Amino acid sequence: MKHEIKNTPFYRKHIQAGAKMAEFAGYNMPISYTGINDEHATVRNNAGVFDVSHMGEFILKGADALDLIQHVTTNDASKLINGQAQYSCLTNNEGGIVDDLIVYCIEQNKVYMLVVNASNIEKDWNWISSHNSANVEMHNISEKTCLLAIQGPNAAKILQPLTGIDILNLKYYTFVKGTFAGVSNVLISATGYTGSGGVEIYFEDSGDCAEKIWNSIFELGDPQGLKPIGLGARDTLRLEMGYCLYGNDIDDTTSPLEAGLGWITKLNKPVPFTAKEIIEKQKLAGVNRKLVGFEMIERGIPRHDYQVVDAAGTVIGKVTSGTQAPSLNKAIGMAYINIEHASLENEIYISIRSNPVKARIVKMPFV
Repeated sequence: MKHEIKNTPFYRKHIQAGAKMAEFAGYNMPISYTGINDEHATVRNNAGVFDVSHMGEFILKGADALDLIQHVTTNDASKLINGQAQYSCLTNNEGGIVDDLIVYCIEQNKVYMLVVNASNIEKDWNWISSHNSANVEMHNISEKTCLLAIQGPNAAKILQPLTGIDILNLKYYTFVKGTFAGVSNVLISATGYTGSGGVEIYFEDSGDCAEKIWNSIFELGDPQGLKPIGLGARDTLRLEMGYCLYGNDIDDTTSPLEAGLGWITKLNKPVPFTAKEIIEKQKLAGVNRKLVGFEMIERGIPRHDYQVVDAAGTVIGKVTSGTQAPSLNKAIGMAYINIEHASLENEIYISIRSNPVKARIVKMPFV
């Protein structure tokens, strides 16, 4: 049976704006409008609007909500106070990553929102539910939640007239709730995925809210060079920052320590998380491979799943993400490399159509 592709509430806006559309995580999504390089530069230098309404949102409520979050996520959510958010991940029983996510503390110890990847909504929901022994109240609000990410150095300045909330001084990984463009109960956060600053706005898809907010943003932003941006530029922007993309750089078979996510893996937090013991052992023994950033020395574009080889042609790893980086005018990528070859500045070769093409391991972020 062919599955039906869903549209976000902004589908018609994308079509009107001339977007090239494609299926992503079961949704019709804009890949690009004016071209990836142009859109990438718009976000790095000014501001752009991403429709990311395909993302998943879960509300967890009740006296045991924090304990459940602590049990399924690796970071320490007990540190969060109202209005703070935290990057974290869910681990499976083998120490792999079920998903990476953001935990928002709406009401300390009582109400939290988890924002998960679009392709993992059902998987994450089932995984968290399977650990919900205390009957924490859970609501999957993904279908009725709109999410726009307005990213770039001028994003907050452009949007400020649409709200009485001070979004110019919103600290990284914090959020506020209030009225935006005449729509009440909008959550505005600063947890962006581009490395260029900006805000994300979450609101319920009811009545003409989506239309109203989109129109208000562009009426104000158009004269200031604000543009809609597709998922193509979202990928090049996050890769320049060395941010992981689930399904490419992290998945059920990669551990947080291999992925360089030790900083969100709190082994001493009050409530132990799933796979804590496995990851403790890994930490003691050391990992066998590591996610590294690399830049191409010779010409060639690295792509997902290309093999990485040493000077003798022995396979030492695999590319997870790669692209021609618009800000740098060079090709970059990330790869899992055997630990003995994973040192900074080490020369490696990417096997592109069976040809070894020289590259060098470099520190991330790339920009």
